[in-house]
Amino acid sequence: MDLTELRQQIDEIDSRIVELYEQRMDVSRRVAEYKISTGKKVFDRQRETEKLAAVKALAHNEFNSHGIVELFEQIMSMSRKLQYRLLAENGSTGKLPFIGVDRLDTEKARVVFQGAEGAYSQAAMMRYFGKEIHSFHVDSFRDAMSAIDDGSADFAVLPIENSTAGIVNEIYDLLQEYENYIVGEQIIKVEHCLLGVPGTEISDIRTVFSHPQSLMQSARFLESRGWKQISMQNNAFAAKKVAEDGDVSQAAIAGEQAADAYGLEILRRGVNDCGGNSTRFIIVTNQKIFRKDANKISICFEVPHESGSLYHMLSHFIYNNLNMTKIESRPIEDRAWEYRFFIDFEGNLADSAVKNALRGLRDEARNMKILGNY
Repeated sequence: MDLTELRQQIDEIDSRIVELYEQRMDVSRRVAEYKISTGKKVFDRQRETEKLAAVKALAHNEFNSHGIVELFEQIMSMSRKLQYRLLAENGSTGKLPFIGVDRLDTEKARVVFQGAEGAYSQAAMMRYFGKEIHSFHVDSFRDAMSAIDDGSADFAVLPIENSTAGIVNEIYDLLQEYENYIVGEQIIKVEHCLLGVPGTEISDIRTVFSHPQSLMQSARFLESRGWKQISMQNNAFAAKKVAEDGDVSQAAIAGEQAADAYGLEILRRGVNDCGGNSTRFIIVTNQKIFRKDANKISICFEVPHESGSLYHMLSHFIYNNLNMTKIESRPIEDRAWEYRFFIDFEGNLADSAVKNALRGLRDEARNMKILGNY
């Protein structure tokens, strides 16, 4: 046979496959109708495992058996998604424990940020809430999360990602640990300044204090001068130390707001290597609320430690035409080489496509948690 004849045979086989696929999906539709009437769950892991083993045994060689398993995993995945969609159309998506609000109630709100007066977190807080907001600061990110968890603060402002240094790992872990939720975000452009006590000349400086990340981000400026570099808990603490010591041989790398807070002089602006450096801050509360005009959702979940499990979770975004904008992973404590995935995607918790995707993820993933809609 020539190539044309072989391709004709493939076309004929493919037509039969399509016909059989549509027959199977029609049966899946009837299965969904049965599950709607009886309240049964869509995902039955044991049934699918048994089914995959059965079809694998029908193949005549090892190569085909692997292909058959992959094919039927896809077919069963599409069947589940059809069933989830039908459940949604019949109002059986389950209620999400989040309340939509027109705006956040920030009047008389108490806001906590990590660091000290003059920190970038304070700048983000004032940009988001306004300068008249009632606020206080704590030493650690955990202290900030605890403050809203126990009700001593209504909102917390926390850095979650820097455009050059990447994510703040501790924040991701704390979001999973605490029952606190993201309700907003604020991006702050980072411009590191070299700060000294009034009257300091750059030639006087021998020691520079700052957060290790800020020292790294200003490496080109610092390396050519041979100054001693000392890491601090954050930039604001570094500025505070320089102000309190009053020593012209000391300088801090921090933001302009730290100079204002501690009466320091800006000796050089923009000492960070990358002029496009920005930090994204999240606004967190202990209430399960979201603004009705919110358009970004953050979630986290775990997956079975087996081949293809993450792929199947992500397929819920594809099927529901949702744009995933970020994915990160963090190791799960006490479970070696297993990971928790954090995902951002576009949407609102009131959207039917979002509800559909979350229903599938909730049924198929382990410990899925909605971190916020903002």
